Amino acid sequence: MAFEDLLNDPVIQKYLHELVGPTGMPVAAAPPDGEVTDEELAEELGLELNDVRRALFILYENDLATYRRVRDEDSGWLTYLWTFHYDNIPENLQEEMYRLLDALEDREEYERTHEFYLCEVCSIRFEFGEAMDFGFECPECGSPVEAMDNDRLREAMGRRLEELREELNVDVTG
Repeated sequence: MAFEDLLNDPVIQKYLHELVGPTGMPVAAAPPDGEVTDEELAEELGLELNDVRRALFILYENDLATYRRVRDEDSGWLTYLWTFHYDNIPENLQEEMYRLLDALEDREEYERTHEFYLCEVCSIRFEFGEAMDFGFECPECGSPVEAMDNDRLREAMGRRLEELREELNVDVTG
């Protein structure tokens, strides 16, 4: 998939924005062809050099950019030449989805296997053991805590898990 196609995809735009933030987004959204220095990018985009470097290193950490160092023979200074590799984005997104699936499965199990109590005044939720330790009273305001029904939350998690599993083609057995 070409850079242009990737960058026009709202999911990929959101992914890049989550990675580099609003100050780094101009760097992520304008990958040049071939190699470029951080100074060239900063000048071309009208950004602070530190913001450009931060975005480049985040992209590097996520396998979306690489660099090579070149030493100036006269001054001894190192120059970093950056290349963007956005063909890794689909694979990175899939890995993120698997991490989300694992985390959501863990959370759904936690919600299913625990009993919760709620202070309706403070909106603080307690596990059964905590509520019992506090004598079924909120430690913040002293109001009684009531058993909480989390069925709607668990149902919403179940629907989202189903969608993720279907999208990732994950089979659930036993």
